[in-house]
Amino acid sequence: MPYKVMDPLWLLLLLPIAMVSGWVAARLDQRSRLQHKRQSFPQAYIEGLNFLLNEQPDKAIEVFIKALEVDPETVETHLAIGNLFRRRGEIERATRIHQNLIARPHLEKLQRYQALFELAQDYHKAGLLDRAENLFLEVVDAPLHGEAALNNLVDIYQQEKDWNKAIQTCKKLGRLTGDRTDYVIAQYYCEQADQAEAEQDYELAENLAHRALSVDKTCVRATMLLGKAALRSNDHLEAIKIWRKVESQDPHLLGEVVSLIAASFTAVGDESGLQMFLQSALNRHSDMTLMLALGEVIERKEGNKAAQQFVLDWLRSHPSAAGLERLIELRLAETGAHGQRDLEILKGIISGLIEQHVGYACSRCGFRAKSLHWQCPSCRRWATIKPFSANTEGQYAER
Repeated sequence: MPYKVMDPLWLLLLLPIAMVSGWVAARLDQRSRLQHKRQSFPQAYIEGLNFLLNEQPDKAIEVFIKALEVDPETVETHLAIGNLFRRRGEIERATRIHQNLIARPHLEKLQRYQALFELAQDYHKAGLLDRAENLFLEVVDAPLHGEAALNNLVDIYQQEKDWNKAIQTCKKLGRLTGDRTDYVIAQYYCEQADQAEAEQDYELAENLAHRALSVDKTCVRATMLLGKAALRSNDHLEAIKIWRKVESQDPHLLGEVVSLIAASFTAVGDESGLQMFLQSALNRHSDMTLMLALGEVIERKEGNKAAQQFVLDWLRSHPSAAGLERLIELRLAETGAHGQRDLEILKGIISGLIEQHVGYACSRCGFRAKSLHWQCPSCRRWATIKPFSANTEGQYAER
């Protein structure tokens, strides 16, 4: 029988029918397979859980991976198992679970985003920052994961000291959440300014400090940088003008610049101006550093007796170990050999107590430090470390 070529028009008409028939057949086959999966699901997972309970996690993973099917219920189960491994610190096992999920070709879009996000967290915790960054960037615009992905990216860029990326990501995070990020961004600019100073690019350092203040006008760190810039130009009057702004920005940190202000007042020969500034500031803030600095000015101008009386009067209303130590120092300067020995013993005891109770503390997590940190080493918050003593605990202004 001769072969007859079918009319192209008939081919076009039969094509949709073939497509529909294929779709129906596929659905029936899929339904049959899904029914089989649901029947076999419990036994496989019970077997895997038994391995977990018997401390055989690798065997459990193999069972779970083999049992994994493209089904919303099993996907959620695998995500939960992967998270469990990560929380236990078993990052390699968590990674295997999440990688296997992502390799499945028929995951729903939201499930794929979730699996990518979980794998990114695995990499982040393992210190594989480049891999983590790439995955967080992939899900940063996904529903439900944007804020968490941005927070993780900010942390990565901070660890890598990539301050430009940290700035841009923090801005995006602020726009998304509506939360304040200006004071954090200002700290990033200051980090760049410190780096520029280290490289002796003082003009860039000054510009970056100004940029920090344009973002957050209360940034004490930027003000201190600008004061140092004025000192480099030997402009002590400008340095005094700049550093005095710290009082309105954060009075808790005024003590950090008192010695600098005092040195500049002395450099321009204005001892009276220094005394007026210190007395005025001390009237507003019961700060130990201000009191000690003013006591030194009084000693230079009016003598030891006047300084002792000033410190004694202050101690009556503001008792403190540091104030008592200063009073003993003044007494030692005029006491004979016999009395001096007793006072030196007492001073040593007080100095030891001060060493234990004076320093810096984070207003958020309570971390204690011997020196000022702009970022808390414990909770990683910025601008929360303040001067601390037994007399000032709990008096911090929180961000």
